[in-house]
Amino acid sequence: MKNLIILISLSFLISCQQQAKEVEVSKRIGYDVSDESGKKLDLYGGAESATKVWEDYIKAHNEGDLEAITKLNFDDIKVWGPNGEFIDGSEAHINFLSMWFEGNSPKWEPNYFISNQLTDEKGSLKQWVTSGHDLTIEVEGEKVKVFQVHDALIEDGKVKMFYVYERADVPKTK
Repeated sequence: MKNLIILISLSFLISCQQQAKEVEVSKRIGYDVSDESGKKLDLYGGAESATKVWEDYIKAHNEGDLEAITKLNFDDIKVWGPNGEFIDGSEAHINFLSMWFEGNSPKWEPNYFISNQLTDEKGSLKQWVTSGHDLTIEVEGEKVKVFQVHDALIEDGKVKMFYVYERADVPKTK
């Protein structure tokens, strides 16, 4: 009986012990070269919340929803377009889009979204989303397809800046 009581007591004590928790360690996925010093800054997988902001942003573009885009823009947003365009500020961005939407009816078909993050040399967390899309636009009544890659800086649930890279769709040869 004594052995049974000891066995039950030990079982109880062991079961009350806290389980060792696994600490999630972010894995380095690459590096970014600092514009200021040329130093390599470690890149890590980023937050899904940043990806969601960019997904919502693309959706608003597909819907031509300038109000939603304005809400997701920082007032001082910076945009570098694929043909050398540089847009400075939310108001200029919305003006550009309103004309472009009317004349080209763009529609993006997302292919991928990848989020990553780094801490810059000043200690600020930078969350980037890289995405790839098939874009169909109308040019002089004809549908034209291009492929785009976007690099977007997301801060506090809004778009701070982004770059657009593009290439034309080339018909496949057999």
